Amino acid sequence: MYHKTLGYRTFSIINNSMLLLLAIVCILPLWNVLAISFSGKAPAEAGLVTLWPIDFNMEAYKATFNNGIFLDSLVLTIERTVLGVGISMLLMIPAAFALSKEYDYFKGRRVLIWLFVVTMLFPPGLIPGYILVSKLHLMHTIWALVLPTAVSAFNLILMLNFFKSIPKEIEESAFMDGANHTQSLWHIYLPLSLPSLATTILLALVGHWNSWFDGLLYMKSGHYPLATLLQTLITSRDLSQLVDSTTLKSFSPRTLSSAQIFLGVLPVLLIYPFLQKFFIKGIVVGAVKE
Repeated sequence: MYHKTLGYRTFSIINNSMLLLLAIVCILPLWNVLAISFSGKAPAEAGLVTLWPIDFNMEAYKATFNNGIFLDSLVLTIERTVLGVGISMLLMIPAAFALSKEYDYFKGRRVLIWLFVVTMLFPPGLIPGYILVSKLHLMHTIWALVLPTAVSAFNLILMLNFFKSIPKEIEESAFMDGANHTQSLWHIYLPLSLPSLATTILLALVGHWNSWFDGLLYMKSGHYPLATLLQTLITSRDLSQLVDSTTLKSFSPRTLSSAQIFLGVLPVLLIYPFLQKFFIKGIVVGAVKE
């Protein structure tokens, strides 16, 4: 058979080897950060830590979790992510459902789709966005982080195309049984669209969790989301906001920064494996127009 040929086996070995090498290259930097976060002050400062901790200790994690500023930023980021993903899905699901209908059924769909596409091709820009948030009196509130990115045109198109791939005969059968559009969306489209939903949820979640620039623009110092707090502390190398000078003498600033970076990416690392099985299918099917 074809899959047993020498050429196919050679290709599989080379392909799997390259993918394994790529995975190792992606994992090693994070593993190094984790090792540094558990290392002592002297080896961390000297750059001796590679893949295994030296002088193992957890002082950096203790200092991080005992600091109110870090915990407040973490809580703010969790609130932002939950609100942002929830509002995004609440808006995009009915919009994608309506725009997935045929032109003869919904004649204004092309105009609306192009309005979304234009926002993706021509973003509003930094200054107009800042002025809009300021005029709406959203500055220094969590809504300044949530509302401007409530709808992603890219995610909407993914979900729209996935809805279009569902045979319309299924919905027509539901209509014959007395269902309305809301029941059709809830009982037919959503259960069949788990890959698309998981993909858009994951993209929205990662986007909100890792976003730092909007927090720098719209939030005041001391009330930053986690990504913004880490970015400002690491680039300025000033850790005095997180620990006092006496505590900082017991471990390296590099160790503390590494612990904070690892804690910042840990939630995404924990959530991604549960959504990964849907991710590829959601991207492939949602990206192909029928």
